[in-house]
Amino acid sequence: MSFANVPAGKDLPQDFNVIIEIPAQSDPVKYEADKDLGLLVVDRFVGTGMRYPVNYGFIPQTLSGDGDPVDVLVITPFPLLAGSVVRSRALGMLQMTDESGVDAKLIAVPHDKVCPMTANIKSLEDVPAYLMDQIKHFFENYKALEKGKWVKVEGWVGIEAAHKEITDGVANFKK
Repeated sequence: MSFANVPAGKDLPQDFNVIIEIPAQSDPVKYEADKDLGLLVVDRFVGTGMRYPVNYGFIPQTLSGDGDPVDVLVITPFPLLAGSVVRSRALGMLQMTDESGVDAKLIAVPHDKVCPMTANIKSLEDVPAYLMDQIKHFFENYKALEKGKWVKVEGWVGIEAAHKEITDGVANFKK
């Protein structure tokens, strides 16, 4: 599989593809897509032993402020397979910075045609507060035992900011 062949989406920024790198609740291993190999490679083992609370991936053919593709957390009723592609829609975004700079995380659910169970989730306000707290807590702490690494979570923003992140990511990729 070549990640380069997966389009960013059908109707950006409302309808986009996410390539899953890390399934929800999987073992504490950070995988990243290697563009040249077209494979997922082990980036590192998460020292805190924390599990990603939701599926973690990226929008292909985008480039965010940190030089990587736009990061996305996809809330699903079941974990998705690493390397799978899921058609998604944004709810909002967790703004944060880390040792490499701006590192925002879009929050999304599968497109309604893919998962009718999440069709009623239209914004961050519709996501259970406990899950929002888990996501925030995870990103505040998952790098805590790694020397030279840090994260500052700045807060949640709505769907407009998430759509702008996608649009900017596509534009940056095309430059």
